[in-house]
Amino acid sequence: MSSMEETAVDNAPPSNELKYQIQINELEAALLEQKVRAEDLQKENAQLKRENNQLKRMPLFVAVIIDILENNEIYLRQQGNNQEYLTHASDELRPLLKPGTKVAVNNALSIVKVIGNVYDSRVRVMELEESPSISYTQIGGLTDEIKEVREAVEYPLTKPEIFRRIGVEPPKGILLYGSPGTGKTLIAKAVAHEAKATFIRMSGSELVHKFIGEGAGLVRELFTLARERAPAIVFIDEIDAVGSMRTNDGTSGSAEVQRTLMQLLAEMDGFDNRGEIRIMAATNRVDMLDPALLRPGRFDRLIEIPLPDRNARLEILKIHSKKMHLNDVRLDMIASMTDGATGAELQAVCREAGMMAVRRDASAIEMKDFTDAVRKVRTETITDTRMYT
Repeated sequence: MSSMEETAVDNAPPSNELKYQIQINELEAALLEQKVRAEDLQKENAQLKRENNQLKRMPLFVAVIIDILENNEIYLRQQGNNQEYLTHASDELRPLLKPGTKVAVNNALSIVKVIGNVYDSRVRVMELEESPSISYTQIGGLTDEIKEVREAVEYPLTKPEIFRRIGVEPPKGILLYGSPGTGKTLIAKAVAHEAKATFIRMSGSELVHKFIGEGAGLVRELFTLARERAPAIVFIDEIDAVGSMRTNDGTSGSAEVQRTLMQLLAEMDGFDNRGEIRIMAATNRVDMLDPALLRPGRFDRLIEIPLPDRNARLEILKIHSKKMHLNDVRLDMIASMTDGATGAELQAVCREAGMMAVRRDASAIEMKDFTDAVRKVRTETITDTRMYT
């Protein structure tokens, strides 16, 4: 065959079989596209049906069970209008019901489902999901104070049989007070780590709110959560923000703080037994606290966290410099130079000494770094103190 004949064969139109195959491929692609489109429309239709059913469904009302009567009637109170009703519950739901349980009822006031307690989001975030990594060995000094804290808070939860055997009721709560930076919050973190209990931490300022009754409501929900999570430890940091002495200055803000304080007093020493709930609090202004808060039965132990002495300062310096590379550093001399320093200031001294070595691009921290750090930190502390005096 000549080259002209071969060219004519190559340029010949495709056969009918090839045409049909191309058409089949195009139809299959179109069919696949339509299937995808149909699936999308089915999903959209199902979503619209769900939304339509949601719009047509009658709303449920929230009610609280007041009591369960002998004839299996449920005495409940509807929230919002405080109307009270008698109703019945199904055999499946009846074992789940008890006084105080929140339930959902329909228009016929029949119990549909159990809701349980619903907490304010600000209360839920106060519960620590994981215990802090601080242990008692990481606290320098304060041996006697830690022993008192463990006796009052940790042992009633971890060794309750000892108290039952002796027949003594453990302290209900403890108050840690002392200068800022002495380790009050650090002790609370160590208790949260060591005690096998739920730890709920809050600040006193979180209970101070603008609207009437909001702070008192948070206090109630806080202790309700603690009862459900028992054994539990409630730690109130900077309690002077809400527990200061009550005065009659006539302002609505002061009245709201007093309402919150009275709710706190009622929860700490009310008719209801707190069970396995221990209360800790911390403040550096114990002189401002209301006497009703400090009496036995609420805070049974008032533990002063003092400034560390020389031996305690040496322990604190060793703890905070344990991972540092030191070159002929006399920590005992640094402890002698820092008379009157708090634990927080000693931690700052170790940090500043390390930063000075970093600034010099050195391989280890020298004694001069520590002495310079002491002068820097102590000078800043004295200056800050003068600003507020």
